[in-house]
Amino acid sequence: MKTEQKTAKALGSKKMNSNTLLLVITVVLFAVMYAAGCVVYASKGFTHAQTFLNILNNNAGLVCVACGMTCVMLTGGIDISVGSLIALDCMLLAWGTGQGISAAVMCALVIVLGIVFGLVQGFCVGYLNIQPFIVTMAGMFFARGMTAVVSTNQLSITQDTSALFYGWANAKIQLPAFLGYVNSKGKLQIPYIRVSVVIALAVLILIFLILRYTRFGRSLYAVGGSEQSAAMMGLDVKKAKMKAYVLSSFLCSIGGICYCLNTMSGSVSQATGLEMDAIASCVIGGTLLTGGVGNVFGSFFGVLINGTISSLVKTNGKLASSWPNILTAVLLCFFIVLQSVFAHLKEKNK
Repeated sequence: MKTEQKTAKALGSKKMNSNTLLLVITVVLFAVMYAAGCVVYASKGFTHAQTFLNILNNNAGLVCVACGMTCVMLTGGIDISVGSLIALDCMLLAWGTGQGISAAVMCALVIVLGIVFGLVQGFCVGYLNIQPFIVTMAGMFFARGMTAVVSTNQLSITQDTSALFYGWANAKIQLPAFLGYVNSKGKLQIPYIRVSVVIALAVLILIFLILRYTRFGRSLYAVGGSEQSAAMMGLDVKKAKMKAYVLSSFLCSIGGICYCLNTMSGSVSQATGLEMDAIASCVIGGTLLTGGVGNVFGSFFGVLINGTISSLVKTNGKLASSWPNILTAVLLCFFIVLQSVFAHLKEKNK
């Protein structure tokens, strides 16, 4: 058993080290983009700390989803059901609190739903050996359909329907005053983050520690690197895959709560395309589509890059709303080509 753990750890460490350069490129790209925004839009308040914090406030749910997606992609899989699952989570939260059910109870129910959802998908992928795209596409249609079964109308969460959830959503965790600024009316604006950001950062750190220091985390790298080699090392490939999908859906439900704290509503069309944002963030962050290489901090900076693009377009005020998608697509293609070049060089040097 100790030999298996050491071998898995060595393979996982090797894969993580090969991702260092991609991670550095992602971090540098984010720094350059944000610095350029500070220079160009300094007069529009882009240099204020709250501008950066708003990127976190608006994308806390996506950070959680991207962490789960990273775990799945490390095994060489994919999960395109996350956007629909978030829509179902938000709808259940809005409907349940509207029926007078405690927000805490509904949050617990949503998390249990995510675990069950992940178990079903993980079993189909891991033990029945069905293609992840097919399984999660079925999950996507199922979750979106169940969202419409709960209600076809947009439901809102207000102070009257759930004072507790409303309080969570509007709570502000203020940062030191020296990070603030004085507005045009002479009033000091103290920067703040939402509760959802604290949850997202806690998830980010926890998943990083799991991937880096636990046997389960190292097994994900090993399975993604080579299923045959992982099996020869004595790792349970099927179980590892199933756990990856359970973890992804679990984190997706936590992300759904964060997402709902931001939108305070539930609708059938909610979070449409969010699965693509999560995949794009992971790829931009250095996670290989073929598996075996990736880092949640890279995915986190991928989310920040997407958020920065949206913030730049919004601050400009003259660009069409489609530009964030266009720029994200360009970056996605760039990083896919970059990954292919690195993979080719690695094979050539063997």
